[in-house]
Amino acid sequence: MASSTAMFTALTGLTANARNLDVIGNNVANVNTTAYKTNRMLFSTQFSRNLSIGTAPGENTGGTNPGQIGLGVRIAGTQRDFRDGALSPTGDARDLAIEGSGFFIVNRGGSDLYTRAGAFRLNAQNDLTSVEGYRVRGYAVDSGFNVVRGALTDLNIPVGTLTLAEATRNIQFSGNLNAGGSAATQGSVIDLGELIVGAGATNPPIAPNVSETSSLLAELERAGDPGVQAFPTGTTIRLQQVQKGTRTIPSADFSVTTTSTLQDLMTFFREAMGISTGAGDNPDGLTPGVSLDPLTGQVRVIGNTGTANDLVIDASDIAVYDSSNNLLSTPFSPNKVQASTGEAVRTTMVAYDSLGNPLSIDLTMVLEAKTGGGTTWRYFVESEADTDLDLAVGTGTVSFDNFGQLIGDGTASISIDRANTGAADPLGITLNFRSPAGNVTALADVASTIAATFQDGTPLGTLASYGVAADGVIIGAFTNGLTRVVGQIAVATFPNNEGLVDDGGNLFRVGPNSGTPVVSSPLEFSAGGIIGGALELSNVDLSAEFINLILTSTGYSANSRVITTTDQLMQQLLVLGR
Repeated sequence: MASSTAMFTALTGLTANARNLDVIGNNVANVNTTAYKTNRMLFSTQFSRNLSIGTAPGENTGGTNPGQIGLGVRIAGTQRDFRDGALSPTGDARDLAIEGSGFFIVNRGGSDLYTRAGAFRLNAQNDLTSVEGYRVRGYAVDSGFNVVRGALTDLNIPVGTLTLAEATRNIQFSGNLNAGGSAATQGSVIDLGELIVGAGATNPPIAPNVSETSSLLAELERAGDPGVQAFPTGTTIRLQQVQKGTRTIPSADFSVTTTSTLQDLMTFFREAMGISTGAGDNPDGLTPGVSLDPLTGQVRVIGNTGTANDLVIDASDIAVYDSSNNLLSTPFSPNKVQASTGEAVRTTMVAYDSLGNPLSIDLTMVLEAKTGGGTTWRYFVESEADTDLDLAVGTGTVSFDNFGQLIGDGTASISIDRANTGAADPLGITLNFRSPAGNVTALADVASTIAATFQDGTPLGTLASYGVAADGVIIGAFTNGLTRVVGQIAVATFPNNEGLVDDGGNLFRVGPNSGTPVVSSPLEFSAGGIIGGALELSNVDLSAEFINLILTSTGYSANSRVITTTDQLMQQLLVLGR
């Protein structure tokens, strides 16, 4: 006889096929949507009514199979096809497409979302935004136009606004200082060589001293070369190619006069090498600077702590030239007694004075101490743009608690001399280790990383346009003919793209089954490269969608026929009851 169960079973078929029609219709509707990823629905059987679970074979019977009547169909789920769509050239360099599995990262209301649609434009504040106005995320550059890999930031490309010369007043930093590194124990110690006062000197040392800091340079001789002036009057002592960590210290000259003393030369060496005396004695008890052992005449250089402050001086790095700039001698034979120790990192940034002159500034962070309350890091700031000889322009400490977070306001002030340059003198700059772009932290890591994420000075010139390379680096072209890196677009990859949740507007968000996003530069971690001047098309296959549409329509009609037939049988049953 007729069964209402059949009607409800057919109803599940109608519902499932109707939902499938929704999916197909959405695919067809988005056939021209930029970077749309097609979706498909999968069905599975509904639970069954068991008439019998079957019997096992026996001695006299062969066994029976289960007796079950299905109760319809259900939606098992949907699957999204994340294969790349075709690329469509647009001729507009601002349009971007990803050739690979990565996603652009955009910020909406403080949350990061992910998209493949790269029709990006600049807003009124020169922020790089999506069509919906969400800010594109990436890596900023420091004041030296070096990409700061690490914390993501909203990309800003100041086209048309980078026009006036403006003095730098604030520099903000982001990064992580490796608290798992070794605390500093010593600085570099280099014995340059022994200098003694020659016979018949007008300013002889007091016995048993062989030389003193007050000894005249013109009366000094090398211990191994008696009778020969080491530094004749009128010559120039040139410091050149001295290495400090991975950096070469700028060359500097010292002119020898009749009144020049050994102390003058030692002061010259200390200032030209940027050895800071404001940090006090090193942990091994030695005082940074240049010293003299009067009993032997040994001139010793003691550097600051930290591997980034490690000094390397070769014999050719200190040379004596005559008035015609001809090399006369290399008076020292440096012997490195010990190297600087301590976890350290250095970054270079560019600031600007009031005339727009670029000033290179080096910041070195050294792990000074580990205590029960956290870690203490000492910063050393150097600048060859300082108009006096001394490269060192500031030092101090910043502290972090047991959780690697800054203690205090996280700021430091430095002053760079700009005397007789025409610019405002001095140039005061505040270094901010706590900033909106991301605070500097002190957590255990493989290595320390720190870089400037923002500085408010500008050079003379106007940023006119920009382009994006395959690795996501944004190249800005200035009206003065220079090109500089102004940022880098970051991309994200996921262990399971199909686990992402469609958030509408060509956006996806992290889902429970997508995995944690791996944020990197393009061309890394299988993220693919960026293609400028193109957009990714939808990967909807219309021919396949039309076939699915026919099958779905047929399934819907067939299920409706079951309901019609069941209704007819029930009508016949009602006739029998009259």
